[in-house]
Amino acid sequence: MFRDRKKIVILGGGFGGLYTARELEKKLGADPDVEITLVNRENFFLFTPMLHEVAASDLDPADILNPIRKLLKRARIFVGNVEAIDLDSKKVKVSHGEGQHPHELAYDQLVIALGSVSNFFSLPGVKEHALTMKSLNDAVSLRSRLIEQLDEADFECCPAMRDWLMTIVVAGGGFAGVETVAGVNDFLREAVKYYRNLKEEMIRVVLIEHGPAVLPELDVSLGVYAAEKLSRRGVEIRLQTAVTSMSERAVTLSDGTSINTRTLIWTAGTAPNPLLAALACSKEKGKLIVDENLEIPGRRGVWALGDCAAIRDRQSGKLYPPTAQHALRQGKVVAHNVIAAVRGAAKKPFVFSTIGQLAAIGRRTGVAHILGVNFSGYIAWWMWRTIYLCKLPRLEKKVRVALGWSLDLFFSKDLVQLKTNDATVCRGGAVKQQSAA
Repeated sequence: MFRDRKKIVILGGGFGGLYTARELEKKLGADPDVEITLVNRENFFLFTPMLHEVAASDLDPADILNPIRKLLKRARIFVGNVEAIDLDSKKVKVSHGEGQHPHELAYDQLVIALGSVSNFFSLPGVKEHALTMKSLNDAVSLRSRLIEQLDEADFECCPAMRDWLMTIVVAGGGFAGVETVAGVNDFLREAVKYYRNLKEEMIRVVLIEHGPAVLPELDVSLGVYAAEKLSRRGVEIRLQTAVTSMSERAVTLSDGTSINTRTLIWTAGTAPNPLLAALACSKEKGKLIVDENLEIPGRRGVWALGDCAAIRDRQSGKLYPPTAQHALRQGKVVAHNVIAAVRGAAKKPFVFSTIGQLAAIGRRTGVAHILGVNFSGYIAWWMWRTIYLCKLPRLEKKVRVALGWSLDLFFSKDLVQLKTNDATVCRGGAVKQQSAA
């Protein structure tokens, strides 16, 4: 006899979407009356906290990727793009393949976990010329750019052109910016030893932060410690300064100065996925406003979490920060509430206090704030690696990353440029990612 299956559709395979799907599989995967579908642009889950280590050649690109089909055994996986969401008809328009073949996915329960995109604040030339650090292709492209510029600078006769190639600017002094600038600085200063015509003194790495301190999310003392360590290692830090524009030749700053460079790495802002703008729902700063159960008011059966949801902490009255530790726990709460909606049970609110925040700042040093206690130096770096290694899905990947880190203690980093004009090729050719158009 035909049964009307309950259709649960999850949009996005980041921390929020993936952990929602995994929790639903555990509790509903064997139920023949429920169909779970995850829609994601790639067929893998990217462990973004380790992205800067790929850019700095500390890890192989494939080490921080997990095939979604190995993480989800029962859910349907749709690899493609979300084109539109129709909340009234309860359908999602998606497409896949080179020809963007269209499909419609009907749903009874919809989970929106589409994440965020880089926000360039309409600054002239920044979107066109800057590099970002949000995807695997971003990290591999950055590493390739750094090696390409070292190769070119090694035989560059014009000092001005060589300086242009050897100058790297990172915009944004938060976690992503600090970890990126630390990794890039270490990589360049280690790599330059292998170039006969280059010297370490030729390297210029600049961190631009519009606020009064780096790592504003942490205690002031940790921000000061991180800035001092980076400065001693040759990073030039420009506080209370912002990027105002970029050309092919230079980055212009808010203090009226400019820095001649080809490479600006943009980590200075994010915005919710543009698809949310078309939804007739209440929003705050472009994010979908949800209730304490992570459900969109007035849209029963539609849930949002992670970077694209405005989730207010009932105790502080502030919005929860868009971090991985929050997103994965939100995913578990959404899964519980979706099951409650399907089976007519009681829902539960999302309540969570940040356990801690950590940042790696290069050369086996870090800063951390864990359970109200500050840590810095080697112990904080060790905590960063230990905690994120434990959070990395699947034993296979944990072993690969641990092995890579161990080998890094004895061997220098590879100076191999991976071309990304057509595709990024990872170890063994097992993973290929097309470059952005």
